[in-house]
Amino acid sequence: MKILLITKRVPFPPNSGYPIVVYNTMKGLLHLGADITLFSLNPSKGKIDIEDIYDPVFEKIKHHTVDLDTDVNVWSAFFNIFTNQSYNVSRFYSDEAGRQLENILRENVFDIIQFEGLFVVPYLDIVKANSAAKLIYRAHNIEFTLWERLAHSETFLLRRKYLAFLAQRLKAYETDQINRFHQIFAISEPDRQSILRFGCEVPMTVFPVAIDLDRYKVDKTKTSFPTLFHLGAMDWRPNQEGLEWFLDDIWPDIEKLNKDLRFYIAGKNMQRHFFEYDSENLIVEGEVFDAVDFMNSKAIMIVPLISGTGMRVKIIEGMAMKKCVIATTIAAEGINYKHGYDILIADSADEFYRSILQCIINPKRWMEIGENARKTVETDHGVYLISSKMIEIYKELIST
Repeated sequence: MKILLITKRVPFPPNSGYPIVVYNTMKGLLHLGADITLFSLNPSKGKIDIEDIYDPVFEKIKHHTVDLDTDVNVWSAFFNIFTNQSYNVSRFYSDEAGRQLENILRENVFDIIQFEGLFVVPYLDIVKANSAAKLIYRAHNIEFTLWERLAHSETFLLRRKYLAFLAQRLKAYETDQINRFHQIFAISEPDRQSILRFGCEVPMTVFPVAIDLDRYKVDKTKTSFPTLFHLGAMDWRPNQEGLEWFLDDIWPDIEKLNKDLRFYIAGKNMQRHFFEYDSENLIVEGEVFDAVDFMNSKAIMIVPLISGTGMRVKIIEGMAMKKCVIATTIAAEGINYKHGYDILIADSADEFYRSILQCIINPKRWMEIGENARKTVETDHGVYLISSKMIEIYKELIST
């Protein structure tokens, strides 16, 4: 089976949500004998040097990349207002990328072409004109919902109105495109319900985040306690907003609970102002070399998101590492969790305080939740289990 994956960025190294999802998809499908071609945009922000990739998965696929400038331009953003296009999406289209993709399609015959997220959908017309493959759209997020939540939380009036405008444009684009595919893959049940409300009429299946459980090996002898940690890409605005809320409104009371308590903050593209929070009890580390090793050394994972959609990959990873995850309802959205069993849900400063307190005064509590969390991940998120189900959908599509 020949599969083409089209991605908005190069999914190597798999060190954040989107790359991890795509990487594990490729790994699972390769394990089942699929022939995979990867066509990736390579945006200027976070650009990857292909020559520096040394990965067994990368060696087993055919790959094509196109450099792309997706930086926001004030003038292009302004003139976009007078068009009917979504500025968020249009920045990911280039004629050069379109030409390269067209050449790939003319030289190869694919059974399945999978669009990984909304921002590569502008290439759909080129694919339809040059391939008879079955087309799949995987919704990594409900993009417009994210922007609606950002607009709602924005205090500056002009910016709030512009964010709401961008959300409206995104919603129109997502709604218009959703029925142009043969199959939709949603990443969570809430996202599936949202897509259905768009008026989706094509078959849809939920495929949650898949991870390779063999990568998440726990060594409790290396775990220090009492420790809290936050890990996430810090150039993503929902992570910034959530962490700022936690540090400003919750942490000052938390750090008084125990003089030995430490809170570690890590993630790529750490924004400069977070380093100003650094103190004896709060350590801002920035990007860490090995996220699994970092998680292994800490006890309790804090995920205070107040906006965002989709499924948080870092929570799945934390659960796989037997961490006690304390997260907001929004952060845990889409995960098949049971509050108090394999995760603790906290949506207010008081709830975060009480959840952290119970874990500190009763260490068996956080360890028990962590053990249950690993069981949940093993049941719902194993990469080979999910890939097997995905390949069955491919076979059904090809046979029709």
